[in-house]
Amino acid sequence: MKKERVVIIGSGPAGMTAALYTARAQLNPILIAGNQLGGQVAITSEVENYPGFPDGLTGPELVERMQQQAERFGTTIVYDVVTEVDFSNGSPFRVKTQGDEYLADAVIVTIGAEPRELHVPGEREYIGRGVSYCGTCDGFFFRGKDIVVVGGGDSAVEEAIFLTKFANSVKIIHRRDELRAGVALQNRAFNNEKISFIWDTVVEEVLGDESVTGVRLRNVKTDEVYEHPTDGVFIFIGHDPNSAIFKGQLSTDEAGYVITDQLYRTNVEGVFAAGEIQDNIFRQVATSVGQGCAAAMTAINWLQEHETELQELEPA
Repeated sequence: MKKERVVIIGSGPAGMTAALYTARAQLNPILIAGNQLGGQVAITSEVENYPGFPDGLTGPELVERMQQQAERFGTTIVYDVVTEVDFSNGSPFRVKTQGDEYLADAVIVTIGAEPRELHVPGEREYIGRGVSYCGTCDGFFFRGKDIVVVGGGDSAVEEAIFLTKFANSVKIIHRRDELRAGVALQNRAFNNEKISFIWDTVVEEVLGDESVTGVRLRNVKTDEVYEHPTDGVFIFIGHDPNSAIFKGQLSTDEAGYVITDQLYRTNVEGVFAAGEIQDNIFRQVATSVGQGCAAAMTAINWLQEHETELQELEPA
């Protein structure tokens, strides 16, 4: 079992930033990358709303720069997946991966959340080429285009309204004959001349060539199947935080998001959380970076306050 001052679980923007700050504090953090180095941003084709890059850059490019910066100051990135944690006895905390085991004085959880997918043919194939789960991130690329939004809740309707700033037309596809969104949002959507609705319908397939060209739809009442041309498919059917591994140890809300205070402290002293694992509102690279920074600073202060109680580390 390896003894460490800080273990960071997750390698998205929040995790990379937490690693950078704890590394600069000479804590030599271990960052456990998980299944995808960089998290969701790693599969984002273009990032144009992150400050400091006026010409934009790709998601993988941003991840690579964050990685280089974190490693430059002493972060060790471990390409492994956490399978088990034990926070029940307080610090130091046990973190078990597929290939190793760590004993950490402090843990920063930045494991993120996953957008729910439709799980239909063509969906994953066209991510970044017409399929998106974030209107704020990708709406700009659909200026003057005709797009569809899948979903009927608050998020779907909010994003559809936002996308009308760019798109020529927005069709909301919903499996029911009425929206689940709040009344005020519904009224705004119904009164927006760019928004129309396809009711009682599900997406059966995303169609395309180099990029998305259409969707195959099925009416759930008549079973009629037909193709609908579109330039983009925005899917807003919810997110699932990756918090199952912490069940019974970290407090979560009803949706599974880890609950933190304004200093990003969880209910377990010495365990902190940042990014989309605790943020079900903003879900942006910029906000995750800020949250990762704040969580790291809180963790650094906590370690300093408990300096006499920390485990003795093996010489480097």
